[in-house]
Amino acid sequence: MIFLVGSGPGDPGLFTLKGARCLEKADAVVYDRLAPESLLRYARPEAERVYVGKKPGAPSMSQEEINGLLVELGRAGKTVVRLKGGDPYIFGRGGEEALALIEAGLPFEVVPGVTSGVAAPAYAGIPVTHRGLSTSVAFITGHEDPTKGRQDVDWDRLANAADTLVLYMGVGRLAGISAALTAAGRDPETPAACIRWGTVAEQRTVTGTLGDIADRVSEANLKPPAITVVGDVVSLRESGLAWFEDRPLFGRRVVVTRARAQAGELSGQLEALGADVFEFPTIEIRPPRDFGPLDKAIRKLDTFDWLVFTSVNGVEAFLDRLAYHGYDVRAVPREARIAAIGPATAGKLRAVGLRVDVVPREYRAESLLEEVSGSALAGQRVLIPRARVAREVLPEKLREAGAEVVVPPAYESVPSNEGRQALVGRLEAGEVDCVTFTASSTVENFVRALGENEARRLLAGVKVACIGPITAQTADRYGIRVDAEAEQYTIPGLVEAVVDLFAVRQATKDG
Repeated sequence: MIFLVGSGPGDPGLFTLKGARCLEKADAVVYDRLAPESLLRYARPEAERVYVGKKPGAPSMSQEEINGLLVELGRAGKTVVRLKGGDPYIFGRGGEEALALIEAGLPFEVVPGVTSGVAAPAYAGIPVTHRGLSTSVAFITGHEDPTKGRQDVDWDRLANAADTLVLYMGVGRLAGISAALTAAGRDPETPAACIRWGTVAEQRTVTGTLGDIADRVSEANLKPPAITVVGDVVSLRESGLAWFEDRPLFGRRVVVTRARAQAGELSGQLEALGADVFEFPTIEIRPPRDFGPLDKAIRKLDTFDWLVFTSVNGVEAFLDRLAYHGYDVRAVPREARIAAIGPATAGKLRAVGLRVDVVPREYRAESLLEEVSGSALAGQRVLIPRARVAREVLPEKLREAGAEVVVPPAYESVPSNEGRQALVGRLEAGEVDCVTFTASSTVENFVRALGENEARRLLAGVKVACIGPITAQTADRYGIRVDAEAEQYTIPGLVEAVVDLFAVRQATKDG
């Protein structure tokens, strides 16, 4: 089966559920430059990936070659996803691909996508129809097949045929198109807008009138891909409808260095505020090399007076090992007290039905010691399931207080270089505004991945935000300047620090 799948206009969140399901079962994915590459994460690791380009002026497969490739893959018995920008049938040449498959006797399905002609204006604050202003809309290609030798777009008829005109791929010919529309009777004072890379963080919008939009686009050096809208609905943008571009981190490019499995929370919150997030997971979470110490502690769980969890990873690893042995949270002694560093860690414990007795005001080991110092720790047995390598402050201080402390490795944080080359390229090109660090280990592994001198050089012109003082101290030790530090040592606290950092910069810029 060959699936012709529309990837949507650029924002991965606008991809359809059916499209994702198709990718999950694909043996091969054929995609072009307007399909968000991040969507490839839905495909199985072993799936073949074929990039066919489609960038004007750059090497790419011809449409005939793409048709042939789809037929070849289909005849090989593979399930194929042809991932196309926007919608396959709206100026996407999906019809040509479908006809080629029919001629080859191959089965296919079409999975529609959100088209940029609707989505890009919506993200720019322009509804393509609006009561009292526009009851009709026309979608028009501004880039006809140059091999035809003739022009099929009848500008004379189209000029006043619809209240709103939406032009695809017409930036390079905008002056001629505008002249043709005004010559055909469209008022040159009609509001117009050109939206580049609509729905993603690089979105830029230039507004004007039909008479001057081409000059304004040229002055702004706005390049394809872009959508042009002509009609009175463009004026609604100034009524507060430009919600996407008004978000506090709109257009900011932020690097998240958390482990891939954990990055989603931070990335999601930053993206919701308008940031363009690049994930560079400096850490990979793995099982410990030896489960022996943790297994021994689990077998003697009823002998512990305290269970202390320093991270969500520790909670998850502990619960997973309990399940491995056929236990659940009922194996935790009812009389044992439980301490958690940070609200996320406490929340994870409460979600599985465990009572949390102590959560320090500051989310670090030193603060936890202050909270439990009033307890009689002498002779108490304390279990701390955590990473194989971690700070020793907490176990040492508890032992000094007379407690017997058992610290079995529940997981390992190992360095990861995934995405290193892409990150270095972005940093070299000045395409990163901020790098975030959520733990000392993310700083250490970032430096290890890039090299100490190289890390300092590449971060010299980039803002750095840390989740708390311990992480900031680690960055300082490597000579990395820290520009923002979260007041609350949590993911929401770090996000707030990043927002405040750029709010200050914008206020300074605005004078």
